[in-house]
Amino acid sequence: MDCYTANWNPLGDSAFYRKYELYSMDWDLKEELRDCLVAAAPYGGPIALLRNPWRKEKPASARPVLEIYSASGVPLASLLWKSGPVVSLGWSAEEELLCVQEDGVVLVYGLHGDFRRHFSMGNEVLQNRVLDARIFHTEFGSGVAILTGAHRFTLSANVGDLKLRRMPEVPGLQSAPSCWTTVCQDRVAHILLAVGPDLYLLDHAACSAVTPPGLAPGVSSFLQMAVSFTYRHLALFTDTGYIWMGTASLKEKLCEFNCNIRAPPKQMVWFVLDEDSYLVPELDGVRIFSRSTHEFLHEVPVASEEIFKIASMAPGALLLEAQKEYEKESQKADEYLREIQELGQLPQAVQQCIEAAGHEHWPDMQKSLLRAASFGKCFLDRFPPDSFVRMCRDLRVLNAVRDYHIGIPLTYSQYKQLTIQVLLDRLVLRRLYPLAIQICEYLRLPEVQGVSRILAHWACYKVQQKDVSDEDVARAINQKLGDTPGVSYSDIAARAYGCGRTELAIKLLEYEPRSGEQVPLLLKMKRSKLALSKAIESGDTDLVFTVLLHLKNELNRGDFFMTLRNQPMALSLYRQFCKHQELETLKDLYNQDDNHQELGSFHIRASYAAEERIEGRVAALQTAADAFYKAKNEFAAKATEDQMRLLRLQRRLEDELGGRFLDLSLHDTVTTLILSGQNKRAEQLARDFRIPDKRLWWLKLTALADLEDWEELEKFSKSKKSPIGYLPFVEICMKQHNKYEAKKYASRVGPEQKVKALLLVGDVAQAADVAIEHRNEAEMSLVLSHCTGATDGATADKIQRARAQAQKK
Repeated sequence: MDCYTANWNPLGDSAFYRKYELYSMDWDLKEELRDCLVAAAPYGGPIALLRNPWRKEKPASARPVLEIYSASGVPLASLLWKSGPVVSLGWSAEEELLCVQEDGVVLVYGLHGDFRRHFSMGNEVLQNRVLDARIFHTEFGSGVAILTGAHRFTLSANVGDLKLRRMPEVPGLQSAPSCWTTVCQDRVAHILLAVGPDLYLLDHAACSAVTPPGLAPGVSSFLQMAVSFTYRHLALFTDTGYIWMGTASLKEKLCEFNCNIRAPPKQMVWFVLDEDSYLVPELDGVRIFSRSTHEFLHEVPVASEEIFKIASMAPGALLLEAQKEYEKESQKADEYLREIQELGQLPQAVQQCIEAAGHEHWPDMQKSLLRAASFGKCFLDRFPPDSFVRMCRDLRVLNAVRDYHIGIPLTYSQYKQLTIQVLLDRLVLRRLYPLAIQICEYLRLPEVQGVSRILAHWACYKVQQKDVSDEDVARAINQKLGDTPGVSYSDIAARAYGCGRTELAIKLLEYEPRSGEQVPLLLKMKRSKLALSKAIESGDTDLVFTVLLHLKNELNRGDFFMTLRNQPMALSLYRQFCKHQELETLKDLYNQDDNHQELGSFHIRASYAAEERIEGRVAALQTAADAFYKAKNEFAAKATEDQMRLLRLQRRLEDELGGRFLDLSLHDTVTTLILSGQNKRAEQLARDFRIPDKRLWWLKLTALADLEDWEELEKFSKSKKSPIGYLPFVEICMKQHNKYEAKKYASRVGPEQKVKALLLVGDVAQAADVAIEHRNEAEMSLVLSHCTGATDGATADKIQRARAQAQKK
């Protein structure tokens, strides 16, 4: 244990710090780090170096080189810089490299040097150029802050959703501030800058002067400032050699000390280091890399301190010693174990060992601590195994990604903050698909969140391999993915199309089972006819309509109609659409197909819907009649011609008689004439249009009854023998509540309807006599159903006697 704590350094009386080597860096740097722009991503992220930036002492012909390495120094990408001068480099939370140019344009590159996109920080930045820049991280994403040549600040808190904010002007600022940084408070990004002995805090609305509490006197300038990883604390380096540390809100002082250095440091991350190294702030410490090594400096965790500090009697320390003695087969193991058990601290000892194992970097020490925890668990009845099992799994994952060839030196605290999903995303970005899949399977993650998602990313990378044929790539992807749940072939096809491999995209879409995902991409690829076929196969009418409207805008009218003719279902749906939205297009469709029957129906509807003048309506009907003749539908043609004649006649009647006749049906026209007293005209109209006598008598009977012209009705009934009989006269009269007139026609009703007529006028006794005379059982039953109370009692008895006599016979 004494040897183990040799690299511990005390800080005050309450904490220790230790530094251990993560990797021995084997990168082949041709220049010193001080001669490069350097950016290292947190959470064990990659390192970017821009060699030979724009410096006056460098020859103009030297082209800069942008190189990206893993944290272990393994080369990931290298490319010649062909764009403008770069002021600053930085990594986003998604591990995209942001390169801020002097003209305010920010270029975004992937982990492997692939160009992603670019954006500008605004015209003001372009005009005044960039003096300095910072890339920072917030809970909303990654931001960029710019200091322009006009000594104004422009800021965007999230480059994924770019919204530029021009910060307020600092009063009296004539030159660049001696130092500045970004501070995030209350979910808002601020700028903190130093101008001589003064500090200013800029937000979106105002510039406020701030003063650090308890600052030593005599400060004439602030040379450097640094904000902690979580934006909670702030360090200020003054020209007097003092370092002031306190809260980032500048409301509380933590400490202040003299470091006896007056020159401004190249970097400050809560302490000063020589200029041959580069510092990377982390959640729980600082990564320090140079040409030869990559180290990690952090505070010794409490659990490790308790176990490993000299002469520790903590439960975890005793348990670790007990396990070591047990391996030596020494009786001291029992003595240590009894001592822990007597104090009732065995569960605490096991938990301490488990926790300390998580904070150890070297596997041998992890195993030693976990063996001690396992040894202690054997003497506990109800110690939950979850924490032990979970730590074993987490450490196996961490040890795998810390490997030199992987180069992600995450600590346990960083891993828990980052989450397994983000770690898997970062493995995918590095194209380490097999390792990512092994981790998913080892941790038994749900397929949709784990293996399926990684396979989808692998497939998206696979389609970018242009040296392999489309057929081979599609087959390989399908063999690997199959019907894996959560994998969208349409997303993979979209990536293939984005890479310029349209045919590969089409082949991949054949494996996509959801037509709703196939069709939009096919339309985007200008394969509209194939999209139409897929939409029709799906049976989704909304999807078919979407494709049809796209085709209509894409093709000329003739080609569009020809495409529809080859797809009957699509043609039928488009006709339905046109009936409600585009009538002229519907007419063109019928004309092209020589569909004269539908064309005739179209002109009939149009004659009433679109035409108001009688001449236009008749003309449209004539066109419809011609179409029906061409369709060899003589009935429809004749009916249309009759309608034309009726319209002309109705117009003439309106001119001669007044009133409203236009658009009435033939029957209503006859009825209206009768009601107007134009009986002869009504009869002539009936003859002209060959209205049958029965129908004409019904029309006239109803009209005269409505007029209550009983005298004319009687004359009409006697004009000749009624083709509809006289029962309708009785019914109509009774409907008008005129029993007197009804009785006149009841006597003229034929024998077969006599009983019904007499019952209608209320003559039950005579109806009974007729029924008995006819000896008709149904008629007698009908009369009985109308007999009510004492008044019809005699009639009912009479019918019953007649029935009895009929049964005797």
